Amino acid sequence: LEEVPLEVLRQRESKWLDMLNNWDKWMAKKHKKIRLRCQKGIPPSLRGRAWQYLSGSKVKLEQNIGKFDELDLLPGDPKWLDVIERDLHRQFPFHEMFVSRGGHGQQDLFRVLKAYTLYRPEEGYCQAQAPIAAVLLMHMPAEQAFWCLVQICEKYLPGYYSEKLEAIQLDGQILFSLLHKVSPVAYKHLSKQKIDPILYMTEWFMCAFSRTLPWSSVLRVWDMFFCEGVKIIFRVGLVLLKHTLGSSDKLKSCQGQYETMERLRALSPKIMQEAFLVQEVRPRSGRGDLALGWGGPVGAPYQRGKSPPRLHGAKAISDAEPPTRKALEPVPSIIVPPGPAPVPKARKSKEKSRDKGLAGPPNGPEPEGNGAAIPSRELLHPQVSPHHQSKESLSSRESEDTYL
Repeated sequence: LEEVPLEVLRQRESKWLDMLNNWDKWMAKKHKKIRLRCQKGIPPSLRGRAWQYLSGSKVKLEQNIGKFDELDLLPGDPKWLDVIERDLHRQFPFHEMFVSRGGHGQQDLFRVLKAYTLYRPEEGYCQAQAPIAAVLLMHMPAEQAFWCLVQICEKYLPGYYSEKLEAIQLDGQILFSLLHKVSPVAYKHLSKQKIDPILYMTEWFMCAFSRTLPWSSVLRVWDMFFCEGVKIIFRVGLVLLKHTLGSSDKLKSCQGQYETMERLRALSPKIMQEAFLVQEVRPRSGRGDLALGWGGPVGAPYQRGKSPPRLHGAKAISDAEPPTRKALEPVPSIIVPPGPAPVPKARKSKEKSRDKGLAGPPNGPEPEGNGAAIPSRELLHPQVSPHHQSKESLSSRESEDTYL
């Protein structure tokens, strides 16, 4: 892992807090600075909030207050509910949020995915949306994760999760043509073996590498992806292909189609390492997108189809939907439902009640180190399906955890 000194991390946090508190001004006048800081990596304590601002999901939520709660109360289409239920335990099964079957992480994941099938019934549910939503839930409450998922599906990767996967097939062909410029050796080998791009890049692109790369690399790629858009996904794909199949030495053990596919399924840990991958993906001085084989309006083909046009990153989204000052105002992290609170008569009784309540704090869940929320107790009725009736997660309007 690329260790960042604590002092540097605190400086970055301070800079990001200033940016987030004056987001409209920074986005309008200093977008290049935002991009540079995203390339360096967003501080973990502010990552969830930064992703919401970069993606425009913060504004989307403010424009649709109460919409997620409305969708959450609806029963949903049984056709999609059954498929979603079967996929819940497959998402990051060793992560503490999702390790428990019926735990708060799986419950919130169910709620977010079910809400999207109701929000876009013509699209329904695609299995690749589950790991995307799971990563989001590790950094923000369910409502924010839902609107962030909406932005990814509609602005960053439109058409990816439609029934016929037309957009992903188009991007597969675009990736292959870019590979011809970046690594002619890899291009020639894949052409000779007649390996269609859809066979190796579908999971990469549709899951935004969340099921492919080490965790630290996933976060760094997502930081740049939310800022610069889908071209980051293309760049990562090109780097992996180039360093896996880009020389005669590497191809000695990939003589056939089967061996080549196995190599692409089991990528070298070295090329997926955070420091190496980010260095390859970030533009170096004097090297622009064209040097990476990146040129041309990749989003253009979608304007002719049913899917909405693709927006290339935070700046394009902000220009298309300018945020109001009110929409960017921070709100309390945790909203505690109103209820009667017993007032102790004496100090001793207060201390005793505090000691008894150590196992579960009375004011609700506390933020975890990565911005996720761990509920203090189970609220599920034993006769009710845990995923269908989850009310255990944060009811916050925004995750504002800074840990400073």
